[in-house]
Amino acid sequence: MKRSIIIKRIASAAIIIQLVALTMSCKDYLNIDNYFDDEFNIDSVFANARFMEAYMWGAAAMFPDESNTIRYGYTPGPMATDEGFNGLTGGGSANVYYGMDFVTGNITPDFYGSGGGPHGNLNQWGKYYKIIRKCNLILQNLDVPRDLTNMDRIRIEGYTRFIRAYAYYNILVDYGPAILLGDEVVNTNESLEYYDRPRATYDETMDYTCEEFEKAAQLLPREVSILDFGRPTKGAALALIARLRLIHASPLFNGGPVASSYYGNWKRSTDGVHYVSQQYDERRWAVAAAAAKRVMDLGLYRLYAVPSDDRTPALPAGVTSDPNFYNAYPNGAYGIDAFRSYSDIFTGEAVAAINPELIWGRNTGYIAEFISRGSMPPSLGGWGRFSVTQKVVDAYLMEDGRTKEEARGDTYFEVEADLPAGGTFNDLFTEQAKFFSGYPLNAGVFKMYANREMRFYASIGFNEAVWQALSSTTINNHTAKYYYQDVDGRGGVSAASPNYPITGYVIKKFNHAYDAFNGTGARHIPKAYPIIRYAEILLSYAEALNNLTGSHTVQLGDEQFTVSRNPEEIKNAFNLVRYRAGLPGLSDNQLASTSVVQQQIERERMVEFLWENRRFYDVRRWGIYEDTEREPMRGMNPDGSTRESYYRRTIPGTSSFLTRVVDKKFIWVPIPRAEMRRLPSLDQNPGYN
Repeated sequence: MKRSIIIKRIASAAIIIQLVALTMSCKDYLNIDNYFDDEFNIDSVFANARFMEAYMWGAAAMFPDESNTIRYGYTPGPMATDEGFNGLTGGGSANVYYGMDFVTGNITPDFYGSGGGPHGNLNQWGKYYKIIRKCNLILQNLDVPRDLTNMDRIRIEGYTRFIRAYAYYNILVDYGPAILLGDEVVNTNESLEYYDRPRATYDETMDYTCEEFEKAAQLLPREVSILDFGRPTKGAALALIARLRLIHASPLFNGGPVASSYYGNWKRSTDGVHYVSQQYDERRWAVAAAAAKRVMDLGLYRLYAVPSDDRTPALPAGVTSDPNFYNAYPNGAYGIDAFRSYSDIFTGEAVAAINPELIWGRNTGYIAEFISRGSMPPSLGGWGRFSVTQKVVDAYLMEDGRTKEEARGDTYFEVEADLPAGGTFNDLFTEQAKFFSGYPLNAGVFKMYANREMRFYASIGFNEAVWQALSSTTINNHTAKYYYQDVDGRGGVSAASPNYPITGYVIKKFNHAYDAFNGTGARHIPKAYPIIRYAEILLSYAEALNNLTGSHTVQLGDEQFTVSRNPEEIKNAFNLVRYRAGLPGLSDNQLASTSVVQQQIERERMVEFLWENRRFYDVRRWGIYEDTEREPMRGMNPDGSTRESYYRRTIPGTSSFLTRVVDKKFIWVPIPRAEMRRLPSLDQNPGYN
């Protein structure tokens, strides 16, 4: 028996040594959890610093890929909002787009997507608590490895605290209040009474999570090497605090009529305490502003910008609303290429590991395999069904900063009534082709798509837009045609196929000009997913300041900030994002109105962060979820075989559109039924039975 035990110990040690060697060689997050399932192997983990660090990265590897928001998504994502839609929705176990199941009411505590049970990626509750337990084990045993140097300890503790805080962050944003375990390592094989404990309040979960990120930030490095891109930094921890504090200050969670409407009757069953505060606290906006300003003051980040060249279009003439518009960037929009400055972030053209705008991101193959393929026209080997809505298209400004309503009949034309007297339907189409910033725009394009801001062309694939696919030498520079029974339209590939854009638009944001699936030499540019960008910090700072009525002094860590609704500060932060997009900033008249600035911020966030998994959370925290989702989702007419019939706004006649469910309970994902049965003190999210 002793000999058998010795052999097992040697074999176990050999496996661990191999894994550590692999970890050191590839410098990546490896999921080695399966090798540490029992208590014997757990003891081996803490034999030395390298084993412990390998175990830590194994815990980190349990997180879902953050780019995985669409197909088999771990979070509701764009298709659970008014910005995205997919024609392949089978329903029930046939559907792999959980965001669509979410908005059609199919997500319940018993059903989380594929497989007919709580086995889809949308059910991550238990996995997050496994990650938390692993982190608590590490923190409990930090003094055990004899070779652990002080630098080792700081590094491992910093990353471990971040990983644990990030698990709570994910619980907080998708499930709401968490069960807070602190540093407790929950024992195994205890009675059910041992595990039964209530959820914390929303405020308690928020404060604990932010405090843990604060502790992690004190220990994490300011920067990591190119080889370690994807590992969190001090800036990542502080940026996630800024994101959370903005959510905490927003109407849904900060007292007032919105919080009352959604959570006024939701109380903890064990003591009757409101889960969500019913008292408004303006100071939360001050904390959010200070948290964003702290990230700005790090001096590590800036918006990505590409200098202009001979392919860059000139700025539109005659803009008078913003006197700084024609100044050199960053004090104006002159001297950069707005199209490339935005598109390069997502297409892989900009090297993510050295992009100063990416506060935190990760390399991923998911974008090429699913998002790019889901958008690419079927005739190029894609699915052509990852749609965006007409509402999104309408949100983009004209190139001079006007809304489409302000430009109607001047540079914006949608119907014959927009044309001057004597105009005909054929006059609604452009006469000349354009080529700017490497982007080809055909002649004969519907004028609704002409003279729009550069983010529109970087993000939206529309009828008769060109897909360059330049890595293929045999299939390239393809014009997508979405007319009924045309090559990429409904019935064009297969009459029974869902492979066509049901709204007439697809997300093109993540497609590089060289990306191709078919033809000789077809390749894809490697891409990274931005988990949080500096543009978000700037807009968060502007929004938080805009909601202040007085001056507040805030202490964050060892830093003190005094903030108030300073119009110059709002303008400087907001306008940086607009200038990078080639647009004029806020006018003085707009800055004078809190409600107008809020409207501008809401529009800007919808456009700037399209399909970056922010819209789902934004409309909820603002308290406008029900309003935005109840608006009919429109697009072009996929049954139109001619220009006259195709270019008509319509509500696509599919059951998936007509049965979208708007319900207060869809603020959050439900806690799995199995968890509810095991823990009698655990209250379900409101609205779920």
